[in-house]
Amino acid sequence: MEIYLALIFLIFYNQIMAKVADLFIRSEHADLLKNLNDWDIAYHQNDAPVVDDATYDAAKTRILEIEAEYPELAQNGFSSHVGAAVSDKFKSYPHKIPMLSISDVFNQDEVRDWFEKLEAKDLFVELKVDGLSFSARYENGVFVRGLTRGSGVAGEDITANLMTISDIPKKLSGVFPDVIEVRGEVYMARADFIALNEKSDKKFANPRNAAAGSLRQLNPLITASRKLSAFGYTYGDLSSRDWVSQSEYFDKLESWGFKTTRQWARSAHSVDDVQDIYNDVMLHRDEIPFDIDGLVIKVNQVAVQEKMGSRANSPRWEIAYKFPAARGITKLNDITIQVGRTGVLTPVAELEPINIGGVLVSRATLHNADEIARLNVKVGDKVIVQRAGDVIPQIVAVAESENNAYPFVFPTKCPVCGGAVVQESGAVARRCVNSLSCPAQIRGELEHFVSRHAFDIEGIGTKQIELFTNLKWINQAADIFNLIERHGDEMREMDGFGEKSVSNLRESVERARNVDLHRVIYAIGIPDVGEVTAKILAREFKTLDNLRGASKERLMEIDGIGEVMAHEIVSFFVDEHSVNALDNLLKYINVKNVEDNIQTNNALNGKKVVLTGTLTKYTRDEAKEILERFGAKVSGSVSSKTDIVIAGDMAGSKLKDAQDLGITIWNEDDFENAIK
Repeated sequence: MEIYLALIFLIFYNQIMAKVADLFIRSEHADLLKNLNDWDIAYHQNDAPVVDDATYDAAKTRILEIEAEYPELAQNGFSSHVGAAVSDKFKSYPHKIPMLSISDVFNQDEVRDWFEKLEAKDLFVELKVDGLSFSARYENGVFVRGLTRGSGVAGEDITANLMTISDIPKKLSGVFPDVIEVRGEVYMARADFIALNEKSDKKFANPRNAAAGSLRQLNPLITASRKLSAFGYTYGDLSSRDWVSQSEYFDKLESWGFKTTRQWARSAHSVDDVQDIYNDVMLHRDEIPFDIDGLVIKVNQVAVQEKMGSRANSPRWEIAYKFPAARGITKLNDITIQVGRTGVLTPVAELEPINIGGVLVSRATLHNADEIARLNVKVGDKVIVQRAGDVIPQIVAVAESENNAYPFVFPTKCPVCGGAVVQESGAVARRCVNSLSCPAQIRGELEHFVSRHAFDIEGIGTKQIELFTNLKWINQAADIFNLIERHGDEMREMDGFGEKSVSNLRESVERARNVDLHRVIYAIGIPDVGEVTAKILAREFKTLDNLRGASKERLMEIDGIGEVMAHEIVSFFVDEHSVNALDNLLKYINVKNVEDNIQTNNALNGKKVVLTGTLTKYTRDEAKEILERFGAKVSGSVSSKTDIVIAGDMAGSKLKDAQDLGITIWNEDDFENAIK
């Protein structure tokens, strides 16, 4: 009997542990997906990467492992993901043929795994240029439209900017298809990057950022003023094809007037051939006049490429064999502390300047006190510094500990204001408690307040906030709304200002006085409350007063609000400093409560709606805002609870899911009819 009971217990125990493990995996997947999406937006849309390639690649590898084990997570996960959504600063167009990404491999064994699945072993090996992808459409040989990769399904219109690059012909030479989309990479040569940084007030972190920042300009004259180059390497939509291989396509590109990486390209027929090319390029990498981050290995024959086809986000017939992150060894001269808007103290390594991969690196992140302890790094040590196209280099290890090196002692007082530094139970970060008057926190809070998804006040950025806080003109958000009245005359006399800029600032501030509730909730800086949570709170509570009076228990009833976040929200609205600052702000603004915006007498009210594909008349953010104003709840994934799927051009797996589930599907005309 005891044996049977033990067996039953063991069975139930194993079932419970399996469910716990499943929950942990799904939670890890959600965290990875959020991080990767945020990093993609920073890299592809904002041209300001926030993590190094090694960190990104490790996260990417892990999430793909999870999605291979849990196929249901892959449906709306990273496996079907390319690039980032197009920026609303640019007009966008759908790609006739999606611009997919390339699967990465990092060692010879992974190359072999891919190679052994190939039927044809004729390979074409190119350099992987570290720049910004483009697609240039030609009709009857004339360049008519240029797009970025964007989301892979739709790209940003950069036609005028591409027109300024001499390597991209305005008219094709020789014999060409009636329609052809030439795709390639815009880059900046290292010599041109160094020259740009020497003459420019704005210092770019590396050639890739310089190229991306120069190409994605609203004013093409700025693009024209910077020396950009371009290579062609593949194609998208076309009316006809008379080449049979990738190598022959390179010949076509050059005959049409494009430059290619032909002089560095090689053919290969085995894994050993590929590795020899890899080793040789690594050895002579610094001699190549532009940045590369690996090799692209392609099946050479186009017929075989077409037969192999593609996965959701990458072709099966090509891979990117990535180089390891660029590293260097230098001396750690000091460790300084930066204080963020929430008071978190972040240690920064001050380095003996070193050139790593064409970039002069003098600072690197150390993340937190635990990271310093883990590395066992001391001031004066020689350290290994890693960068891989990122703007935040990192110390990965101590190379050599010097005899005169000494340990860094984390401050117990804020280096900016002298306030006490605490570490809350269970937290890694150490925080300055002086949120009332710490200049660093005040500046950070104000920068957050005026940002695009908060009050969106143009004309006040980091430099202006630093100036105005130093002059004691602004100490809290409310001060922005009477800034011109109190200090407009003085401002007009200052360098960098004038009647026009003061007038523009006044108009921007006036526009910001009438603001949606969710923007207010996001802008006031409640810890852990981001843009999405702010919208959830706005829809749930309708007015700011309702939210201010909400209990912790009431908040925890809302899907997506946990105990920690609920505690932070309640604590914010009982904190004397926060309450005073908010009350002062409310004297100057008109908060548009949710009931003021939502229209209830329509076909969308209360419906759960999913957007997929590209709409021609609205950006994704515009469509989402309209839907929410009509009372709809916009979701990112299709389920049996979804009421309507609005499908634009190039709709993907979400459309198929909706069809399989029998969900109502609208096109853009249906959407417009509903909102009319």
